[in-house]
Amino acid sequence: MKVLVVGANGQVGKHLVKKIQDTEGLQAKAMIRKEEQASYFKDLGAEPVVVDLEGTPDEITKATEGVDAVVFTAGSGPNTGPDKTMLIDLDGAVKTIEAAKSAGVKRYVMISSFDTTREAIQEAPSSFSPYVAAKHYADDWLRRTDLDYTIIHPGMLTNDEGTGQIEAAEKVERGEIPREDVASAILASLQQESTIGKEFQIVGGSKSVHDAVKDL
Repeated sequence: MKVLVVGANGQVGKHLVKKIQDTEGLQAKAMIRKEEQASYFKDLGAEPVVVDLEGTPDEITKATEGVDAVVFTAGSGPNTGPDKTMLIDLDGAVKTIEAAKSAGVKRYVMISSFDTTREAIQEAPSSFSPYVAAKHYADDWLRRTDLDYTIIHPGMLTNDEGTGQIEAAEKVERGEIPREDVASAILASLQQESTIGKEFQIVGGSKSVHDAVKDL
């Protein structure tokens, strides 16, 4: 299986590309914004492709051709304004969803926010509500397609070393989770067809990633 990782140069993306490259039968295609980022992924044996999420849908579609699955891990980041949030976390996500459809790629995994319900938008602080709204509508766009989708809602992300153990369910108590463990959950989701059509929250827990995802 060849997997296009959108947002590969992000922290979750880097973990995921490495895990894919370390897994027999999987190959990563790393979608990045800048040519100078390519060497890191080439050293892992992954295939880098330079595409800006603010570019045209055709550019993203071209990057999507020849893969078996798309994982959206991109984000505008905490230091940008609502304008970039809309362009990356919403429009960028929608463009990759449409690119997958155009390229005939059925499998799509979305990394969302922990809670993207309408209530979460209303309750979020003003500085955070645009991000929650962007994720809400990107998730909804994906649900309305006929893609084989999975939507993962991680808790508060940390840079701690992964434990390999999580809690995963439709609803879990808020908590933290290392970015490395999020990447492991993405990988497990790609490997298990039972996650198709499902969405779930994940935080640090006591069950192995493989078993937690399998038991959903």
